[in-house]
Amino acid sequence: MSRRKVAKKRPVAPDPVYQSRLVSLLVSHLLKKGKKSVAYRIFYEAMTHISETTSQDPLEVLRQAVLNITPKVEVKSRRVGGAVLQVPLEVKSDRGTALALRWLLVAARARSGRSMVVKLAAEIMDAANNTGGAIRKREDTHRMAEANKAFAHFRF
Repeated sequence: MSRRKVAKKRPVAPDPVYQSRLVSLLVSHLLKKGKKSVAYRIFYEAMTHISETTSQDPLEVLRQAVLNITPKVEVKSRRVGGAVLQVPLEVKSDRGTALALRWLLVAARARSGRSMVVKLAAEIMDAANNTGGAIRKREDTHRMAEANKAFAHFRF
Protein backbone atom coordinates (compact mmCIF):
# COMPACT_ATOMS: atom_id res chain seq x y z
CA MET A 1 0.00 0.00 0.00
CA SER A 2 1.50 3.29 -1.10
CA ARG A 3 1.97 6.01 1.47
CA ARG A 4 2.48 8.72 -1.12
CA LYS A 5 -0.74 8.80 -3.10
CA VAL A 6 -4.34 8.40 -2.11
CA ALA A 7 -6.13 5.88 -4.28
CA LYS A 8 -8.74 7.41 -6.57
CA LYS A 9 -12.35 6.43 -6.01
CA ARG A 10 -13.63 4.52 -9.00
CA PRO A 11 -17.14 5.45 -10.11
CA VAL A 12 -19.76 2.74 -9.50
CA ALA A 13 -22.16 2.16 -12.38
CA PRO A 14 -25.83 1.84 -11.37
CA ASP A 15 -27.55 -1.52 -11.77
CA PRO A 16 -29.74 -2.17 -14.86
CA VAL A 17 -33.12 -2.64 -13.13
CA TYR A 18 -33.31 -0.08 -10.28
CA GLN A 19 -30.66 2.37 -11.59
CA SER A 20 -29.18 2.43 -8.09
CA ARG A 21 -25.52 2.56 -7.11
CA LEU A 22 -26.38 0.99 -3.74
CA VAL A 23 -27.72 -2.09 -5.50
CA SER A 24 -24.53 -2.37 -7.57
CA LEU A 25 -22.40 -2.19 -4.43
CA LEU A 26 -24.51 -4.85 -2.70
CA VAL A 27 -24.34 -7.18 -5.69
CA SER A 28 -20.56 -6.72 -5.86
CA HIS A 29 -20.29 -7.76 -2.20
CA LEU A 30 -22.69 -10.67 -2.80
CA LEU A 31 -20.49 -11.93 -5.63
CA LYS A 32 -18.75 -15.29 -5.20
CA LYS A 33 -16.16 -16.68 -7.60
CA GLY A 34 -16.86 -13.97 -10.19
CA LYS A 35 -20.44 -15.07 -10.93
CA LYS A 36 -22.12 -11.68 -11.21
CA SER A 37 -25.17 -12.94 -13.09
CA VAL A 38 -25.89 -15.40 -10.26
CA ALA A 39 -25.45 -12.59 -7.71
CA TYR A 40 -27.89 -10.35 -9.63
CA ARG A 41 -30.43 -13.21 -9.88
CA ILE A 42 -30.23 -13.84 -6.12
CA PHE A 43 -30.61 -10.13 -5.35
CA TYR A 44 -33.53 -9.47 -7.70
CA GLU A 45 -35.40 -12.54 -6.45
CA ALA A 46 -34.85 -11.30 -2.90
CA MET A 47 -36.26 -7.91 -3.89
CA THR A 48 -39.40 -9.50 -5.40
CA HIS A 49 -39.76 -11.54 -2.20
CA ILE A 50 -39.56 -8.32 -0.15
CA SER A 51 -42.15 -6.55 -2.32
CA GLU A 52 -44.56 -9.51 -2.05
CA THR A 53 -44.11 -9.80 1.71
CA THR A 54 -44.18 -6.13 2.74
CA SER A 55 -46.15 -4.59 -0.18
CA GLN A 56 -43.67 -1.67 -0.08
CA ASP A 57 -41.11 -0.44 -2.56
CA PRO A 58 -38.22 -2.92 -2.08
CA LEU A 59 -35.58 -0.30 -2.93
CA GLU A 60 -36.89 1.94 -0.13
CA VAL A 61 -36.81 -1.02 2.29
CA LEU A 62 -33.19 -1.70 1.26
CA ARG A 63 -32.22 1.97 1.71
CA GLN A 64 -33.81 2.05 5.15
CA ALA A 65 -32.05 -1.20 6.11
CA VAL A 66 -28.64 0.12 5.05
CA LEU A 67 -29.29 3.42 6.88
CA ASN A 68 -30.18 1.50 10.05
CA ILE A 69 -27.09 -0.71 9.84
CA THR A 70 -24.56 2.04 9.01
CA PRO A 71 -22.33 2.68 12.06
CA LYS A 72 -21.49 6.17 13.28
CA VAL A 73 -18.25 5.18 15.09
CA GLU A 74 -15.85 2.25 14.97
CA VAL A 75 -12.72 1.20 16.84
CA LYS A 76 -9.26 0.78 15.35
CA SER A 77 -6.28 -0.78 17.06
CA ARG A 78 -3.38 1.56 17.83
CA ARG A 79 -0.12 0.61 19.48
CA VAL A 80 0.88 3.08 22.20
CA GLY A 81 3.95 2.33 24.31
CA GLY A 82 3.75 -1.44 24.12
CA ALA A 83 0.00 -1.60 24.70
CA VAL A 84 -2.56 -2.06 21.95
CA LEU A 85 -5.50 0.30 22.47
CA GLN A 86 -8.88 0.31 20.78
CA VAL A 87 -9.27 3.91 19.60
CA PRO A 88 -12.79 5.05 18.63
CA LEU A 89 -13.04 6.92 15.31
CA GLU A 90 -15.92 8.46 13.39
CA VAL A 91 -16.87 6.57 10.24
CA LYS A 92 -16.91 8.35 6.88
CA SER A 93 -20.03 7.85 4.75
CA ASP A 94 -18.41 5.61 2.11
CA ARG A 95 -16.84 3.35 4.73
CA GLY A 96 -20.08 3.26 6.71
CA THR A 97 -22.02 2.07 3.67
CA ALA A 98 -19.39 -0.55 2.88
CA LEU A 99 -19.46 -1.84 6.46
CA ALA A 100 -23.27 -1.90 6.43
CA LEU A 101 -23.39 -3.96 3.23
CA ARG A 102 -20.71 -6.35 4.48
CA TRP A 103 -22.48 -6.88 7.82
CA LEU A 104 -25.82 -7.35 6.07
CA LEU A 105 -24.45 -10.15 3.89
CA VAL A 106 -22.54 -11.82 6.73
CA ALA A 107 -25.71 -11.85 8.83
CA ALA A 108 -27.77 -13.17 5.90
CA ARG A 109 -25.28 -15.98 5.22
CA ALA A 110 -25.27 -16.89 8.93
CA ARG A 111 -29.05 -17.40 8.96
CA SER A 112 -30.15 -21.00 9.10
CA GLY A 113 -31.70 -23.09 6.33
CA ARG A 114 -33.43 -22.19 3.09
CA SER A 115 -31.97 -20.48 0.04
CA MET A 116 -29.82 -17.37 -0.06
CA VAL A 117 -32.73 -15.49 -1.66
CA VAL A 118 -34.97 -16.01 1.38
CA LYS A 119 -32.15 -15.41 3.86
CA LEU A 120 -31.12 -12.14 2.18
CA ALA A 121 -34.72 -10.90 1.93
CA ALA A 122 -35.38 -11.75 5.60
CA GLU A 123 -32.20 -9.99 6.76
CA ILE A 124 -33.02 -6.85 4.73
CA MET A 125 -36.55 -6.74 6.16
CA ASP A 126 -35.23 -7.30 9.70
CA ALA A 127 -32.63 -4.55 9.29
CA ALA A 128 -35.31 -2.16 8.02
CA ASN A 129 -37.23 -2.91 11.25
CA ASN A 130 -34.10 -2.41 13.44
CA THR A 131 -33.69 -6.09 14.32
CA GLY A 132 -31.46 -8.90 13.07
CA GLY A 133 -27.80 -9.86 13.08
CA ALA A 134 -26.49 -6.83 11.19
CA ILE A 135 -28.14 -4.41 13.64
CA ARG A 136 -26.66 -6.42 16.53
CA LYS A 137 -23.19 -6.04 14.94
CA ARG A 138 -23.63 -2.26 14.68
CA GLU A 139 -24.74 -2.06 18.32
CA ASP A 140 -21.71 -4.13 19.41
CA THR A 141 -19.41 -1.78 17.49
CA HIS A 142 -21.02 1.29 19.08
CA ARG A 143 -20.82 -0.33 22.52
CA MET A 144 -17.09 -1.05 22.07
CA ALA A 145 -16.46 2.54 20.92
CA GLU A 146 -18.36 3.85 23.95
CA ALA A 147 -16.34 1.63 26.31
CA ASN A 148 -13.05 2.91 24.84
CA LYS A 149 -14.03 6.57 24.73
CA ALA A 150 -11.17 7.33 27.15
CA PHE A 151 -8.67 6.62 24.33
CA ALA A 152 -10.33 8.98 21.85
CA HIS A 153 -7.45 11.46 22.13
CA PHE A 154 -5.10 8.90 20.46
CA ARG A 155 -6.30 9.91 17.01
CA PHE A 156 -4.70 8.54 13.86
